[in-house]
Amino acid sequence: MSDLDPPFPGLQDGPSGGPPGNTPGGAAAGNLPEVSVSEISRAIKRTLEDRFDRVRVRGEISGFKRAASGHLYMSLKDADAAIDAVCWKGTAGRLSLKPEDGMEVVATGRITTFPGRSKYQLVVDSLELAGEGALLKLLEDRRRKLAEEGLFAEERKRPLPYLPEIIGVVTSPTGAVIRDILHRLADRFPRHVLVWPVLVQGEGAAEQVARAIRGFNGLDPQGAVPRPDVLIVARGGGSLEDLWAFNEEVVVRAAAESGIPLISAVGHETDTTLIDYASDRRAPTPTAAAEIAVPVRGELVATLLDLERRKLGAGQRLLAERATAVESLGRGLPDPVRLLGEKSQALDERVERLALAWRGFLQARAARAGEWGARLPHPRQQIAYAERSLGEIGQRLAGLSPRLTLPARRALAEVEADRRLELCTRRQLDKAAEAVEAWGARLETVSYEKTLERGFAVVRDAEGVVVTRVAGVAAGTALEIQFADGRTPAVAGSGGGAPPKKKAPPPAPKQEQLF
Repeated sequence: MSDLDPPFPGLQDGPSGGPPGNTPGGAAAGNLPEVSVSEISRAIKRTLEDRFDRVRVRGEISGFKRAASGHLYMSLKDADAAIDAVCWKGTAGRLSLKPEDGMEVVATGRITTFPGRSKYQLVVDSLELAGEGALLKLLEDRRRKLAEEGLFAEERKRPLPYLPEIIGVVTSPTGAVIRDILHRLADRFPRHVLVWPVLVQGEGAAEQVARAIRGFNGLDPQGAVPRPDVLIVARGGGSLEDLWAFNEEVVVRAAAESGIPLISAVGHETDTTLIDYASDRRAPTPTAAAEIAVPVRGELVATLLDLERRKLGAGQRLLAERATAVESLGRGLPDPVRLLGEKSQALDERVERLALAWRGFLQARAARAGEWGARLPHPRQQIAYAERSLGEIGQRLAGLSPRLTLPARRALAEVEADRRLELCTRRQLDKAAEAVEAWGARLETVSYEKTLERGFAVVRDAEGVVVTRVAGVAAGTALEIQFADGRTPAVAGSGGGAPPKKKAPPPAPKQEQLF
C-alpha cells in the first residue's frame, strides 16, 4: 500500500468520486466494513507519522506556554493556517533559543496526532530563528528590554586596574584566541593568567560562559586559586548565529553582576553583541583586549625614569631657590661681629653702672644707719626716763595704798624701779647689740678684705702707705701686695712714673718682680 492508499481498502470513494455510500441507490453502503473510533484514529496517526516522519516547519510562535511538567506548548502559524506544536521536557532543555510569542522560527520535528481530541500536532526536536532579520529583531528587542532594566547604564561600569596581578580569561582553550591573548600579554607586560575553558558557540555555550564569569567572581582572594583582578571574555569572529551565545540574557546578566572589572572581546571590530553593552570595557578584538588589560612595560619604565629625572630636577631647583633666598636674607642681616662688639660695650657700661650704683647704695645705707644711730637715746636718758616712770608709779601706789608707811612705799617703789630698769636696760642692750651686729655685717660686706676676695689687691710701699697712683711709684721701688690670702713683696718695674728714691729699702731675699 502506498503512502496515498487509504488504510482500509473497503473505505473507498463511490463511482462518482463522492463519499462512499452516496450512490444513487445507496446499495453500496451495506458493503463498507464498520470500524471503531480508536481504529480509525490509530490508522490516521500511523498514516501521518509514516508520511511526515521528519519535517521542517517555518512559522510564527503564538500562544507559547510552559507547563508545570516542563513541556512546552505553542502554535506555529502563517498568514493562512496554524499548527499546534509540543516540545517535551527532555528536549526543551537542549533548545538553542528560548521560544517567545511573535518569534519567527524554523521548527524541526515530526507530525503526530493526539487521538483524545482528534488533533494533529508537531513534536519539536529543535528550534532556530528563521533568517537573519528575525535574529536582528530579537536582538534589538532583548537589547531594549535589558537597557530599560539599567544593565547597560554607564554609572554601573567600573574602572579597570592599571596593572592587574592576575587576569582571568573566559574562552575556548583550543582556539587561536587564547594564544593571541597570551602572546600579546607576554610582549607588553607578562602577567599571571587563569583560563576558564568554555564552549563559545552552540548548545550550552551561553550557560557555560555565565557560569565561568560567576565562578571567577566566587573565588576567594586568599584561596589556593587566587581571584583575578580583571576578566576577559573572548571569542573570534563569526556570523550572527555563531556569536549568538553572547547575546543570551544569562550571559548579559552575569557580566552586569560581575564584581570584577570585565572586558568583552567577542568577534571582530564590526561585530557587536549584548555583552559588549554590559561589560566595563569593550575591545574590538581579543588581541586589543590584552592591550587594554596591561600597559607596555617598556613605556612604563621610561615613564618612571622620566618622572624620577623630573623629581630630581625639581628637588635641585627647589634647593637652589632656597639657597638664593637664604643668601638674600643674609645680606639684610647685620654683621654678627659688630653686633657682638656693641653688646659687649653695652655690657661693660652696665657693669660699671652697677658698681657705681652698688657703692651709692651702700653709702646711702650707711648714712641712714648713722641717722638711726644718732636717734637712739643714751642709756643715761633711758635710766632717767625709767626713774621718772618709777616715781610716777610710786606716787600712784602711794595714793592707792594709804596704809603703807612711807618707808615701805619707798622700798616697794625702789624694788619695782630696779626690776623695770633691769628689763629696760636688757632690752636696750639687746637692740643695740643687734644693730651693732647688723652694721658690722654691712661694714664687713663693704670692707676691703671682701673686695680682695673678689680678685682685687692692695699695694703698699716700704713704709706701709697704700699706693693709689702709678705716678708715685719709681722703678725698683720695693712694694708689698696684699691679696685675700696673704701678702707678698714685689719690686716695681721700669714702667714707674717717678725716679727711684735715694733711700732704698734693705734687700729682701727671693723677691718676685710682678710689674
